[in-house]
Amino acid sequence: MSSAHRRKKNPRWYFSLRSPYSWFAYRDLSEKHPDVLDRIEWIPYWEPDEESTRLLAGAGVTLPVMPMHRSKNFYILRDARRWAHARGWQVTWPVDRAPHWEVSHLAYLAAEERGLGRQFVDLAYRARWNRGLDLAERSTIAGIADELGLDPSVADAVDDPDLRIRGVECLIAAYHDDAFGVPFFLHGREAFWGAERVGAFVAAVRGEEWDGLSDAPFAAPPFTAVVPDQGDPSDRRER
Repeated sequence: MSSAHRRKKNPRWYFSLRSPYSWFAYRDLSEKHPDVLDRIEWIPYWEPDEESTRLLAGAGVTLPVMPMHRSKNFYILRDARRWAHARGWQVTWPVDRAPHWEVSHLAYLAAEERGLGRQFVDLAYRARWNRGLDLAERSTIAGIADELGLDPSVADAVDDPDLRIRGVECLIAAYHDDAFGVPFFLHGREAFWGAERVGAFVAAVRGEEWDGLSDAPFAAPPFTAVVPDQGDPSDRRER
């Protein structure tokens, strides 16, 4: 689907299987506002590998991603645990030894082609945030595919040149939609960034007036968690 189409008024969200905040937004949408989740377009967004970066450059696109400062990385670790703790959600922080996000996000596109994209996302989030599994491991993706009744070759979607092009088109759409982090929601000309803006986006999609309340658990008590040493953070912008 072209970026021009995505810039029309259809409500949509850019999500990442990597981001804890995308997971929070997904859970709030699926558990509290499933009608809205059914009505919006789902577009994956991730930090591109060398090949995707080359294809993006050929289209004149440079995504607004940059290395994250170590202190911010550890803040996100603790904040994400605090958020999950406040909601009573189980969370197991994954350790990504060699992140390669095309593996899972192109597999999502392969599942979407078979009408199981939403189910794939649900199982991928469970694998990552409840079981601490590495979504860059093809065996993890093959296991998800098996649960969905899909051919395990879905795990090799990263090697499919057509899916690679589709994935790059998603990233180009994000660029033209001025998406600079995830989760990122759009309704008409209105953009909403961050899991705490789910309520505002939902109100916009339903044509209701937003009550001004955030979805973030600001009233949650401080929660300090021990996090594993993951070396130098190599991550990017997210909410």
